[in-house]
Amino acid sequence: MEKEQLLRNPDIYPSEEVLAAALGGSYKAYQALAQKLPDFGIEAEWRYYNDGKSWLCKNVHKKKTVFWLSAWDGFFKVTLFFNEKNNRGVYELQVREETKTKFTNEKRVGKFMPLLLEVHDDAALGDAYALIMYKQSLK
Repeated sequence: MEKEQLLRNPDIYPSEEVLAAALGGSYKAYQALAQKLPDFGIEAEWRYYNDGKSWLCKNVHKKKTVFWLSAWDGFFKVTLFFNEKNNRGVYELQVREETKTKFTNEKRVGKFMPLLLEVHDDAALGDAYALIMYKQSLK
């Protein structure tokens, strides 16, 4: 059964209480990621997007979007986009093989290759941090 994306009501801002209820057991991992963002110089901006009819968290360093975060039933997704020039570098990172395999199998979005990382618990945070640092290092 496919999981459902949450936070679809434009009138309900994703406060800590709303996120805790939506993410369930993965909320602790979300908190750990949120607490780490200042170390990367990243600011999180929750916004409701009409095109997807859901709340997304755009994570920005200066003016550059580093990654997107979306809430799902019991987990959250960290989504990064890489272009043809820099997507090969993902395979050189110290991340789990399953992350690399999933990246290989994703469909292009225009000129970009999306990397969707499902975070159910702290185990995926190492991959998330490595990917965030790599994305920030790109010009």
